[in-house]
Amino acid sequence: MNLKSMIQIALSGFLAGLLVFSCSTERNTEPHQVYRVYLKGKSIGLIESKQALEDYIDQEQKDLKEKYHVDKVYTPEDLDIIKEITYDEKITSTERIYNEIKNITPFTINGYSIIIKGIEDQNEDGKKVTTKDKTIYVLNKDIFKKAVDNTIRSFIDGDAYDAYLNDTQQEIKETGSMIENVYIKNKILIRKQNIPTNEMIYQTTEDLSKYLMFGTLDEQKKYIVQEGDTISDVSFNNKISNEEFLVANPQFQDENSLLFPGQEVTLGILQPQFSLVEEDHVVELQDIKYTREVRYDNNLLIGTTNVVQEGQDGVSKVTRKTQKINGQMTSTVTVATEEMKPAINEIVVRGGRESEIGDAGYWAWPTKTPYTLSSGFGYRWGTLHDGQDIAGCGYGSPIYAANNGVVVETGNKWPNGIYAIINHNNGYYTIYAHMSALYVQKGEVVSMSQVIGAMGQTGFATGVHLHFGVWKGYPYYGGVAINPLSLY
Repeated sequence: MNLKSMIQIALSGFLAGLLVFSCSTERNTEPHQVYRVYLKGKSIGLIESKQALEDYIDQEQKDLKEKYHVDKVYTPEDLDIIKEITYDEKITSTERIYNEIKNITPFTINGYSIIIKGIEDQNEDGKKVTTKDKTIYVLNKDIFKKAVDNTIRSFIDGDAYDAYLNDTQQEIKETGSMIENVYIKNKILIRKQNIPTNEMIYQTTEDLSKYLMFGTLDEQKKYIVQEGDTISDVSFNNKISNEEFLVANPQFQDENSLLFPGQEVTLGILQPQFSLVEEDHVVELQDIKYTREVRYDNNLLIGTTNVVQEGQDGVSKVTRKTQKINGQMTSTVTVATEEMKPAINEIVVRGGRESEIGDAGYWAWPTKTPYTLSSGFGYRWGTLHDGQDIAGCGYGSPIYAANNGVVVETGNKWPNGIYAIINHNNGYYTIYAHMSALYVQKGEVVSMSQVIGAMGQTGFATGVHLHFGVWKGYPYYGGVAINPLSLY
C-alpha cells in the first residue's frame, strides 16, 4: 500500500470518528423525561414509564389477587416514583426494577386501616398509662362493623341491645332494666388506603370477631366435660370467669346451663381490643338481710345460747344507675330506695362475757343495704379476684366488721388502698379494702357489726366499692382465699 492510500484511510477514520462524536454530542444535548425509582429512600434506577412499572406489578402478582380476591395489586408503601429530566442516565428495565422490589418490600392492595386509639388507664402499680394503639387491616369496612356488632352482643343481651337500637325498650313498671347508653370508649379512626400484604388482613367477620374478643387468632384451649362438671367448676379450675366461659361458648344461656359428659367446650381468656361501655337504669327487689344482735348474760352458763327473737329478711325496691365495661361492673349508684318489708333482727343471748372469737355459724354483712354485688370471687382476665366487690352504698357509707375479732393489720398501700385485716380467732381472717377512712387500729378488739371504716375508692379501684375478702389463714401469707358469699 502506497503512502497516498494510507493517508486516505487514516483521514477517512478520523472523519468517521468526528461524525460519531458530533452525533453523540448532539443527542445528549436534548433532555428527556424519565422516572427515578426510590425504595426506602434509596435510588434503585431510572425507568421510562411509571405506568409501565405499575402495570407490570399488577400483571405479575396473580397469587396476591387470588389470595385476597382483589382485581388489582399496587406498588409498595415505601416506593416512590419521581419524575425527572435527564440527558444520558442509563435506563433500567421495568422487569429488573420489579425483581429488586419484590425481594425487599411487600406490594399493597386497596382496603382500609382501622386504628383503635389507646385510652388512659391505671396499671397494677397504680401508675397512669395510656394503652397502645391497635391497627387492624380489612378489605371491606363492613367486616369491621359486623365484627364490632358481634363483640357488643357477646357482652350485652342481643334482644335488649336490639330494643335499645330500635328505641323499642319497654318502660319499667315494677322491676326490670333499660339500657340508657352503649358506646366504645376508644376513639376509632377508619381510613381507606393501600395496605401492605405482609400485614394481617382480615377477610372474614368471624376471624376479626375472634381477634376483637381474644386478641389473637390462635386456637383456644379445649376441654372435654367430665361427669358432674358445672360451668362454674370448669371456669374456676381453668382460671376463667363464668362470663368468659359464656362468651367463648355462646350455645349456653347462663352459668346454670347443664353440661353433659363428653361435650367439648372452649376455654378462652378474654382480651377485648376496645372498651365497651354499657350504662343501665335498673329497678330491682333486694333482700334486706337481717342482722344478729348478741347479748351477753353472766347469769347463764358460758356456751349457752338462747334465741330470743327469730330473724327475718326484709325487702327493698332499689333503683340504680350502673356502668359496665366489657361486661364487668365498674360503678353503681343507688338513686332511690323504697322499703317494702322491714327486716327483723335476730336476738341471741349468750352466757358469759363478749368474746374475741368469731362465731363461725353467723357472719354479719360488711356494708349497709341496699348494695350491689359487682365483681365476684373468681378468675377474670386470667387472674384470681380473691374477694367479693360490694358497691352501690355510696362514698363514705359505713363498713362493718363481719364478726368478732382482733385487728391484726391496717395500712394504705397499693393495690388495696386503705385497708384492714381482722383475725377472728376461729381460723378465718377478713380483709376490707379501698376504704376512704379507717376507724380502728392494729391490736384493737372489735365486735360483730362494729363500724371499722368508710367505703371509698382508694388503691386500684375503678369505682366506689368495698373489696371484701375472706381467708382461711393469714391473707396472702400461707392463707387460702374463699368465696365470701359461701358464709352467707
